[in-house]
Amino acid sequence: MNHEVIITCALTGAGDTVRRSPHVPVTPEQIAASAVEAAAAGAAVVHVHVRDPETGDPSRDPRLYAEVVDRIKQTGTDVVINLTAGMGGDLVIDPDEPLRQLPGTDLVGGLERLPHVEELLPDICTLDCGSLNFGDGSNLYVSTPDMLRAGAKRIQELGVRPELEIFDTGQLWFAKQLLAEGLLDDPTVFQLCMGIPWGAPADPGVLQSMVNLLPEGAQWASFALGRMQMPWVAQSILLGGNIRVGLEDNLYLSRGVQATNGQLVERAVQITELLGATVATPDRARARLGLTPRP
Repeated sequence: MNHEVIITCALTGAGDTVRRSPHVPVTPEQIAASAVEAAAAGAAVVHVHVRDPETGDPSRDPRLYAEVVDRIKQTGTDVVINLTAGMGGDLVIDPDEPLRQLPGTDLVGGLERLPHVEELLPDICTLDCGSLNFGDGSNLYVSTPDMLRAGAKRIQELGVRPELEIFDTGQLWFAKQLLAEGLLDDPTVFQLCMGIPWGAPADPGVLQSMVNLLPEGAQWASFALGRMQMPWVAQSILLGGNIRVGLEDNLYLSRGVQATNGQLVERAVQITELLGATVATPDRARARLGLTPRP
């Protein structure tokens, strides 16, 4: 069991959730305010995507990331900032003409997914460690070994800690290969992403198997989608891990009751403390995750 739990709040994500809940933050001002709310509730880390302020669609615009980070810092809020670097891997193909890309495709190379990371030098950025059939239909997430090696090397050069996003066991296998090749530094930081079709299912036995495969000394967290979000808080803590909650992964506090990010963090704090664990401060999170101090 983990007795000191780092809570990450994933604020908004890139899914089609804006039209399903009024609480999903869209503009940089809203995303930053939600980060502050989550930190006040007990989150040591905030995981940041950005969206087009006009449409709510996911975006890779570095200016939007810069505004979110600046707004968070202007409040004086003490929180670890984790910027996604997973955008730019979306490929939607015509099933009858697979070489033809359909609307919704946003596919760029590994280094082209990092300009906001290079500019802002966040505490953490994500590295999605493999390709995946992403849901039903013909949607693919593309992250090839060559893309990952290039991205990992550049992130390492920048001195940013990569959070290794693992959606299935083969991706964990490849992340360990990156470590063996010297493209990752200790301590490695893993996020085990469960219940996302069609990756690893939200099954406690599968989570245990993935935990057993982690390299020695790794820091790890796990999350699951929707109604499994809060049960997964307990699962992760009991298996020795940290946790992630937030509107990227779940919109509800209970059946029919839509949540804010702050409320989801508050619920995670309650579960953590009921299990007899404590909630890590941002400083404790920095120490455990081996983060480089930033000005």
